[in-house]
Amino acid sequence: MFGTGIIKGLGITLRHFAETFIDDLARVPSRYTNAIGTPQGKLLRQPADSKGLFTIQYPEEKRELPEHFRYLPMLVYEEDTGKDRCTACGICAKVCPPQCIWIVRDMNEQGKPITRPAEFYIDASICMSCGFCAEYCPFDAIKMNHDYELAIYDRYPTLILDKDELSVPTSYYASLYPQAWAAEEIARAAKAAKKAARGKKTRAGKAGPAGKAQGKV
Repeated sequence: MFGTGIIKGLGITLRHFAETFIDDLARVPSRYTNAIGTPQGKLLRQPADSKGLFTIQYPEEKRELPEHFRYLPMLVYEEDTGKDRCTACGICAKVCPPQCIWIVRDMNEQGKPITRPAEFYIDASICMSCGFCAEYCPFDAIKMNHDYELAIYDRYPTLILDKDELSVPTSYYASLYPQAWAAEEIARAAKAAKKAARGKKTRAGKAGPAGKAQGKV
């Protein structure tokens, strides 16, 4: 009433303004000194407990993105073998809310479909970065990239990304998602060990009766 809201709002602005300098001075010599030198410029890490305003001189300085930041999808392939993780099952295209994914399954010489994509397209101009495609992919083949600098002059066809533009090696994915990558590797190793133990048990079960039969003879 009678302008008190405006005064309270200005007070909040003034408080944040003051906290900016107070917090900066508290992190001797400065919270901006933890910059990491990169070819693109300085990569600044913003502490979770920082207060006030966090200002960087973009594009010379860039903010370090959190691991769970998501922008456009990317296709992951095995770096050691070059094999695509994607099997062209089409689940990502089905769950995509804006329907911006198109997949063409590859075929062999006899014309029979095989489990890999011949073509894979994403319309980046309508992608809403929801992450449903990555969440529902059963093969961990599609993940959300951190590359957000996609300013262009021509919307089409530049923003129609094909398979070559979307494909990244597993090492790139591991660099963006170190925690998720470590968890996936542990789960993958446990699954492989369980499968090997099950196969060993099956082979032992098949060899048992044969050995008894030979003993009776």
